[in-house]
Amino acid sequence: MKSLAVLPAAFAVVLLSGCGADPAPAAAPPPSSPAAVDQALAGSPCGEVAGYQGAKNKVVVRGKTDCAEATQVLKDYFTKLTPAEATSPQGPGPVVVGAWTCGSGPNDPVTSCSTEDERQIEATRS
Repeated sequence: MKSLAVLPAAFAVVLLSGCGADPAPAAAPPPSSPAAVDQALAGSPCGEVAGYQGAKNKVVVRGKTDCAEATQVLKDYFTKLTPAEATSPQGPGPVVVGAWTCGSGPNDPVTSCSTEDERQIEATRS
């Protein structure tokens, strides 16, 4: 009979173990402000770098990249760009600079660089 006395206690433990087991609902992420979305799309200006044949290029970053990295990547790109690549009918590039791939279309004043993790930088000839 001793085992029957334990049965109601075991049943109560099993029954109560389900109480409070549901996790609290996750908090909704804060909505992005329209200004923050516009800023992300517009990018952040980072000054200028010298491009092919010394042309000035305004640098803009988008995503998780800082200005120091962006300007260095573009300086390296323009240094690495050969005259044949720069005057190609298909446009300069693609040229790989570390984790970045840079290039532009024919007669396009914008050079774009991106990474596989979706970081982006641009240089626009002024």
